[in-house]
Amino acid sequence: MESRKTTVVKQGITFGSCLAMVISYSTWHSVLWAIIHGVFSWFYVIYFIIKY
Repeated sequence: MESRKTTVVKQGITFGSCLAMVISYSTWHSVLWAIIHGVFSWFYVIYFIIKY
């Protein structure tokens, strides 16, 4: 009997994306901007820290 390894694919929102969306929504009060900033994730978080 062969033992098979199963590969688990993890999908979902990363911590950086979630943090970027929360910061964006609390600052701009826009779901569209929150989604856009969530795509850029850590880039937006670092930008926000430097800018504000």
